[in-house]
Amino acid sequence: MTEVKETPLKKVMIIVAKASIEDVYAGLIMANGAVMEGIEAKLFFTFFGLDAITKKQMNKLHTGVVGNPGMRMPGGLPFPTLLGVIPGVEAGVSAMMKKQMDDLDVPPVDEFLDMIAAGGGEVYACKMAADMFKLTMDDFSEHVKAIITVGDLYAMSGGEGSQIIFT
Repeated sequence: MTEVKETPLKKVMIIVAKASIEDVYAGLIMANGAVMEGIEAKLFFTFFGLDAITKKQMNKLHTGVVGNPGMRMPGGLPFPTLLGVIPGVEAGVSAMMKKQMDDLDVPPVDEFLDMIAAGGGEVYACKMAADMFKLTMDDFSEHVKAIITVGDLYAMSGGEGSQIIFT
C-alpha cells in the first residue's frame, strides 16, 4: 500500500470573478481566514469581480436574484425568478442581505480589505479585465498591489503547498 504524504497548505490564491455580494464575500472570508491561520493569501479579481476593488463600486455590491437557484423566500420557499425583474426587488433583497450581514458584524468590503492587508494578504487586479473596462490603478482601492497578467498569477501561486480557489 502506498503512503500518501500530505503537504500542509502554505499559500492560497483566491480568484473572484463576479461582483455579487455572495461571490465577493466568499473570497474575502476565505482570504481573511487564511491570513488568520498564517497561510499566505493572495486575492485576484477579474472580470466583474473588479467591482469589489473599484473605489466607486466596492461598497455598492448587489445580490443577483434572477436565475439564482439558491435564493429562498422566508420560510424556505424558492424565490420566483419572475419577481427579480420587478424594479426595486434586487435592491430590496440586497439591502436585506446587507442588514443581515451588519447584524452579524460582517465588515463592508473596504474594511475587509483593510483586515486582509493588515494580516499580510495581497490584492491584485487582472490586467486583461482592467484593460477591457479601461481601469487603472487610480480606479482601484489602495489595497490593490498591482495589475497583473494570468501568467503573473500562476508564477505567484505555484509551489508545493499551494492552492488556487475560484469563487
